[in-house]
Amino acid sequence: MSIRALLSITLILAIVLGLNGYIGWHGQVFLSNQLGHFFHAGWYWPVFWVVALSYLLAWAGSKALPAAASRVLKIIGSYWFAIMQFGFLLLPLTDLAAGVLHLAGVSSQTYIPFLGWLAIAIMVLLMLRGSYNARSPILRKYEITVPKQAGDWNQLRVAVASDIHLGSIVGNRHLRKLVKHVNSLKPDLILLPGDVIDDDIRPFIRYDMGTTMRELQAPLGIYAVLGNHEYIGGHIPAFVEQMNRIGIRVLMDEVVHIQDRMYIAGRKDKASERMAGGRKELKELLTGTDPDQPIIVLDHQPYHLDKAEQAGADVMLSGHTHRGQIAPNHFITGRLFELDWGYLRKGRLHAIVSSGFGTWGPPIRLGSRSEIIELVIHFKSNEKEEE
Repeated sequence: MSIRALLSITLILAIVLGLNGYIGWHGQVFLSNQLGHFFHAGWYWPVFWVVALSYLLAWAGSKALPAAASRVLKIIGSYWFAIMQFGFLLLPLTDLAAGVLHLAGVSSQTYIPFLGWLAIAIMVLLMLRGSYNARSPILRKYEITVPKQAGDWNQLRVAVASDIHLGSIVGNRHLRKLVKHVNSLKPDLILLPGDVIDDDIRPFIRYDMGTTMRELQAPLGIYAVLGNHEYIGGHIPAFVEQMNRIGIRVLMDEVVHIQDRMYIAGRKDKASERMAGGRKELKELLTGTDPDQPIIVLDHQPYHLDKAEQAGADVMLSGHTHRGQIAPNHFITGRLFELDWGYLRKGRLHAIVSSGFGTWGPPIRLGSRSEIIELVIHFKSNEKEEE
């Protein structure tokens, strides 16, 4: 590990520990006010740190802990990520209000419980709304025109679902919603632009999610690419094997020619650039394709739209960003990516970035929704597209 990476990890840990300590101190103040002499810091802080670091404990102990214990810790830790963010946003305002009330002569015995219960109520409401947004996927439709011939096809209906994140948090219940909604579209083709699993392949196998996923139906097939979380998990051969068993082809810097009418190019994730072998440049990957036929590119992370357009891609489908998942994180993703969500026309390229079907960390969404994309592509033989 490089010194730079070590310093980055140390800084992140310091921020996480500092933020949790800040939240924990507020919890101590509130509980000691409410419980009086029944409150004991000796039991509070050990319990607090187990909860606050439960996701890290689940990850560190994944091989030693029983599967059920690891799953419980991961679920607790996932929800705690949301509490951390809400605490970061709410508690400074709470402190400011407490300072104003203190200067106004209001007793701490009055404003501590009032502000504490108010902050808890706001957090609960945010969690409930965020859970609804995450658990209630919507169908989002895009219609585009590609000024190329695709044999005798006039149009193609494609179902797109990125960032499913199947694992300990997103399981068969949410996956069945995906199957139901996708199949209701009666798509010609299903495309999965990365992060099908959430790091670890074992929950996917343990809970037999492949049986549920096998119910997806499309006459032209189902294609997926790797996302950064497949690389983080390190179980790529096992993941590809599981997908092959259920009839989903994982494209790793590969191009397939669909019924001699159009191409689907699937890129390895950008994370592979840090590994031996890396990934091909898109222009190299598309060498040998017929530029007069439509080309759809699956690339998990929506970088370099200009290069995709220059390489001759007509459509680029991505995910990864979750649109920040929890507001106001979308301001960050909006700065990191030219397109962090939605649709953008760049030259002749139609770029679409999905906010994703599943979630990473807390199954909470604010300012974003879990979504399935219905993409209808119209084909034309004329070079100049109609307005």
